Amino acid sequence: MKVASLKLENAKLSKLGKAKLSFCEIFSFAYDTFRTNKLRFLLTSLGIAIGTASLVLVVAIGMTGKQYLLGLIESIGSNEIWAEYEGGQAITGGLADYLTIDDMNAAIDQVPGIVAASPITTFSERVPFGQARERDVHIIGAYPSYKVIRNLVVVSGRFFDAQDEQQHNKVVVMTHTMAKELYGSPDLAIGQEIKLSGLPFTIVGTFKESVDTFGQTEVTNYTILIPYSVGTYFSNTRNLKMIYFSMADPSLVVPATAEIKKVLQSRHRPESNYNVQNLSELVNLADKTAVALTLMLLAISTVVLIVSGIGIMNIMLATVRERTREVGIRRALGATSREIRLQFLSEAILISLAGGIVGVAVGLAIPFSVRFLTEYRMPVSGLSAIIAIVVSSLVGILFGTVPAVNAAKLDPVESLRYE
Repeated sequence: MKVASLKLENAKLSKLGKAKLSFCEIFSFAYDTFRTNKLRFLLTSLGIAIGTASLVLVVAIGMTGKQYLLGLIESIGSNEIWAEYEGGQAITGGLADYLTIDDMNAAIDQVPGIVAASPITTFSERVPFGQARERDVHIIGAYPSYKVIRNLVVVSGRFFDAQDEQQHNKVVVMTHTMAKELYGSPDLAIGQEIKLSGLPFTIVGTFKESVDTFGQTEVTNYTILIPYSVGTYFSNTRNLKMIYFSMADPSLVVPATAEIKKVLQSRHRPESNYNVQNLSELVNLADKTAVALTLMLLAISTVVLIVSGIGIMNIMLATVRERTREVGIRRALGATSREIRLQFLSEAILISLAGGIVGVAVGLAIPFSVRFLTEYRMPVSGLSAIIAIVVSSLVGILFGTVPAVNAAKLDPVESLRYE
């Protein structure tokens, strides 16, 4: 029956023009071979499916990680710029050259795109915690705009406003951690009085950073914010610890950083140093980290595909050996070496392509399932699916070439004698 089937196929080949076989017919024969050896080819294509699915998922995971990191940075304040005095060498008279409120106003006037700014003055105060305890508390005097610039979250109550700033109202906003420890909860802290340097201040709100910076910024777990106009009475100086700026658009941050530094340097002694920074370097670092992670995972997925390709080559070499007599009969009936080569190569491509399509389907199904089952939106790249299909096809071509060439080189006479 097998020989009769082969004779029928080659008779069809001869009718089509002797040694001229279309690609559609080649893949049709490959599909017939696939159906007669389903289990073998399915197990072989399984490795390709796993590798292809991992390629798609790796890109999705990399994009997800990148979005997560950028989201954290944006929560801190992607539009913000901060400036602070760093000191300097050979300062005239040994006097420090600190920033002042006039420097902030000059930057606002001369640098386009600044939509908000806040001076920062700081000092420490010992505050009673319980009946027999005291703790050093970090006090920050700032403008009401500080909340927007630093993207602070009001947990309870309110933030002090422009009226509090203008009227020098003795109001405070404390961290929700400090409020819990002092009063049991942030809500219970609202309306309570706390004494700073013997003066009573009313707690009007509690806050927290949108992203926990673990004390790496000027805000710690035990921080109290007061209006800048009130803070100047405690610091007894016009010198500023820091100045915060917020830009209208993230694209303005990098050029504005350089402009602000020029303005500040021009208003002070040449030997004074001022550190003006933004989060753009952190954004670039997050981007590079995500890319590096994606490339590393892609390398692992590539290894899986290579291993799967080796599996295809082993199966196809075994198939060539099993079908040696069939090759001899085809050659005897007029099939050329090129057709034999294309026949076995198409079978390898069919295996890898089938696995690639299944792998892409699985790789895309998982992110979409996450979208439907959870509130999180996992990004999906259509380009990664296309690349995965192309790569899986290339694996079939690369690792199917050796078995196909071996089959094409078989001697027709010796093949017919093969048992």
